[in-house]
Amino acid sequence: MRRNAAEIALSLGVLALGLGVAGVTATLPSEGGYAGIGPNFIPGVVGAGIVVLGLWLSFEAFTGGWRNAAPDDARERGEHPFNAAAFGWITAGLFAHMALIGWAGFVIAGVALFACVTRGFGSTRVARDLALGLLLSLGVFVFFVKLLNVNLPAGWLAPLLGSAGI
Repeated sequence: MRRNAAEIALSLGVLALGLGVAGVTATLPSEGGYAGIGPNFIPGVVGAGIVVLGLWLSFEAFTGGWRNAAPDDARERGEHPFNAAAFGWITAGLFAHMALIGWAGFVIAGVALFACVTRGFGSTRVARDLALGLLLSLGVFVFFVKLLNVNLPAGWLAPLLGSAGI
């Protein structure tokens, strides 16, 4: 019977985490308000799930190792090598989105993010990506502002979109 120390340690760690969550959850008040359930309900469900997962992993680790575990070699798992350029484009898109959303607005920030992510995935059709990013960002903006009544920053497009956002 094969026993892997790392699998056992990780399994017991997950179990300990679940027991810790359950212990902290037990200290939360259980009185339900208008909803009928208290603030300890969801943390209790999460804690129970982590305990069940820890027990399951521990059982498998102590009875021959985790079944159907992925191979240790990345090539055997079918993974591709790290692509620094793609990572850079997507990271730049996230940072551009964070920098632009406050003063340029949600739509412009969304266009920048979409264009950078598509470039990171290998697209070289910049005009198409900008147009699709504009359509998607504008659609999401209208959906949130008009249907969900969530205020998103209009930024530079505020004069075009009106004071209420659309």
